[in-house]
Amino acid sequence: MAAMAGIKDVAREAGVSVGTVSNVINRPDMVSEETRVRVQRVIERLGYVRSESARQLRAGRSRIMALLVLDMGNPFFVDVARGAERAARAAGLGVMVCNSGESAAEEAEYLGLFAEQRVRGVLVTPADATGRNLESFRRHHIPFVLVDRVAAGSSECSVSVDDVAGGALAVRHLAAAGHRSIAFVSGPSHLQQIKDRRAGALLALAEAGLPPEALQDLPTEALNVAAGRDAGSRLLGLTRRPTAVFCANDLLALGVLQAVYAAGVRVPQDLAIVGYDDIEFAAAAAVPLTSVRQPALTMGTMAAEMLLEETGDSADAHQHRRVVLLPELVVRSSTLGSR
Repeated sequence: MAAMAGIKDVAREAGVSVGTVSNVINRPDMVSEETRVRVQRVIERLGYVRSESARQLRAGRSRIMALLVLDMGNPFFVDVARGAERAARAAGLGVMVCNSGESAAEEAEYLGLFAEQRVRGVLVTPADATGRNLESFRRHHIPFVLVDRVAAGSSECSVSVDDVAGGALAVRHLAAAGHRSIAFVSGPSHLQQIKDRRAGALLALAEAGLPPEALQDLPTEALNVAAGRDAGSRLLGLTRRPTAVFCANDLLALGVLQAVYAAGVRVPQDLAIVGYDDIEFAAAAAVPLTSVRQPALTMGTMAAEMLLEETGDSADAHQHRRVVLLPELVVRSSTLGSR
């Protein structure tokens, strides 16, 4: 296999200095049009690609930011990534997207990789509830912004959604429709988002004069469609079946819908279902899902802009801040006409 062409090869073939080739690539306005065209033709012919790692060493700053999320199989995080990429590209940066799979161990491995690669900074939705993994960021002085999680202290920025308000929106809607027994299909109990959505659900029950026992927990080990189908099967086996289900995300809700629909349960006449996130598939389901919408695209964009601000030319003036966005309820057929 032939070795990749280097900047010296381009300079020799074009009959110019290495500095001139560098100017053509980085500061083309400093080179005459004739020289620029000649060098660019040689670059194309040799297939020269500049070394980003060498450029980083000279500039002292990477053009890559990392995004580490819980599950790239979830369209919610795809939208977060799209938002982050939009802001990064506008600033001439790229985004390295990684998936922790909700695993604290995998998260730790990625954090080590980011430190080795000397990325510009990291946008992260933490999988490790203890916060130990984030401490390694601080030790390595790697800037980071929390996404879909509220910063506990004042040493980092965060962009999140008020999940307590979101859980309250979902269950307030169900209680207003007359439901007095509601199942909560959750997910991994260590995730703060799950805890907050459940807290909001209990708040809405209290507002409606209902006891906490009106919410039946159906925990799952994951936040995907398969886990939702399993929860749906367990729901069907309950002696006292709830009349409504609030799911911690739309993938769980889609799984529940599949399970109960296959068993002949009518939605929403026999069972109302509310999801969370309002991913594209929610509206396209066999019975379009009512869902709590999170502004995922906005979250990704704002988080990336915060990181750019913290690592840019005005970094000294940067102040860490916590942005909490409000969710909204999108009502569709899975709850309309229930009760």
